[in-house]
Amino acid sequence: QLQLVESGGGLVQPGGSLRLSCAASGFTLGTYAIGWFRQAPGKEREGVSCISRSSGSTKHADSVKGRFTISRDNAKNTVYLQMNSLKPEDTAIYYCAALITPVRSMCSIQRWEYPYWGQGTQVTVSS
Repeated sequence: QLQLVESGGGLVQPGGSLRLSCAASGFTLGTYAIGWFRQAPGKEREGVSCISRSSGSTKHADSVKGRFTISRDNAKNTVYLQMNSLKPEDTAIYYCAALITPVRSMCSIQRWEYPYWGQGTQVTVSS
C-alpha cells in the first residue's frame, strides 16, 4: 500500500527554520516526482515546491523562493523541505504528494495532478 508520512512540523518564531520530511512506504520514492503543498485555514491548498524523480528539476512558488529548498534522498525514501526565514503567513498544514511523470526531469506544483497524498503536518509561525 502506497503511503506518505510527513513529519517535522511545529511551532517556530518568525525568522526561524524548520525541516519537513516526507517518508514513503509501500513504494520506491525515487520513481515519483514529489510536491509539497500547504493549506491555511479558509484558503485553498496551494503548491509550494516540487522535485523531479532525477532531482534535476525543482520548482518553488514565488512566495517561498529564496527561503525554501526541496531535496530528496532516494536511498532513505525521503524528501525534505527546508524552510528558512519563516513568516507568519507560512502558517499552514503542509502536505507532500507523489506523482508519476513521463519524464524524469519533470515536476509540478499543481495540486490536481497529484493522486497520492500524505496526511499533513502543522506548521505554525508565531511569536
